[in-house]
Amino acid sequence: MKLSEFDYHLPKELIAEYPADLRDESRLMVVHRDTGEIEHRIFKDIVDYFEAGDVMVLNNTKVFPARLIGTKEKTGAKIEIFLLRELDPETRLWDVLVEPARKIRIGNKLFFGEDGEMVAEVIDNTTSRGRTIRFLNDEPYEEYRKHLNELGKTPLPKYIKREEEEFDKERYQTVYAKREGAVAAPTAGLHFSKRLLKRLEYKDVLLPEITLHVGIGTFSPVEVEDLAKHKMDSEYFEISEEAANIINKALDENKRVAAVGTTVVRALESAVSASGRVVPTKGWTHKFIYPPYDFKIPNALITNFHLPKSTLLMLVAAFGGYDLIMKAYKIAVEEKYRFYSYGDAMLIL
Repeated sequence: MKLSEFDYHLPKELIAEYPADLRDESRLMVVHRDTGEIEHRIFKDIVDYFEAGDVMVLNNTKVFPARLIGTKEKTGAKIEIFLLRELDPETRLWDVLVEPARKIRIGNKLFFGEDGEMVAEVIDNTTSRGRTIRFLNDEPYEEYRKHLNELGKTPLPKYIKREEEEFDKERYQTVYAKREGAVAAPTAGLHFSKRLLKRLEYKDVLLPEITLHVGIGTFSPVEVEDLAKHKMDSEYFEISEEAANIINKALDENKRVAAVGTTVVRALESAVSASGRVVPTKGWTHKFIYPPYDFKIPNALITNFHLPKSTLLMLVAAFGGYDLIMKAYKIAVEEKYRFYSYGDAMLIL
């Protein structure tokens, strides 16, 4: 398939700038692959589609405050740093994106905080990801990371045009986030409240957790018409033996196995045995899923409404069927669903 086949018209007013008042009261579009039926529900109604022994796989990654606003030495020019990946904790090296990038050179020092108490030096500007910087503070590592978190801002996506507000610290994070390492939220999980998770547990729906630290590459634009030539950035993931056993047992018993988000799909499909079961895994994945694709693990998917021409939309189209998903998106626009990270949700069965 070609990149242009994943374009669609999205009015700007449908891009959600703010989350729903309550997590589990966003809208939910339910798409049935077997009949083509499309239902319109509220997210908390999702319990109606799952029975005892069914599984919902959660991604427990936690977003860290990856945006830093600082100044450049001598000129005092405002510089925004987006922390992508810690390369080496010992030497405090990071891969970062820098704006405006043209103003930064190797050897430049950058100052963060009101008094410039945190200092970084630009080490390299030739990486495909942008820049490599080293923080020069010599405080103990735990103190330095705490300091970094205090100075950082929530890494809201660029299409949210407002500045960070206090509630974003909580709402741009799932209620089950545990393992810090993501630079973007696994947004399908944002709809789950603690109350809704309890209702699922009372119904004996199993909720195993895996980890995939969402990287900026998930949202990088596809710049080639031939999808086979697009390369995904690598993201770190872990699937424990306990989680693998729960998922495999459900598959053996023909239960529903729902991936909560495209990140979960990519992790599960990156850890498949020859017999079509999940293998406990720790490692990196750059798996790019687009139609046609034969899914081995999940047989249901909970997801948000994604950008035109994005790798996320391609994965969803591969899962739900291209024609049905593009029809569902057209209906979502007509019915004024809210799109992207803080938007509404879709359940594909």
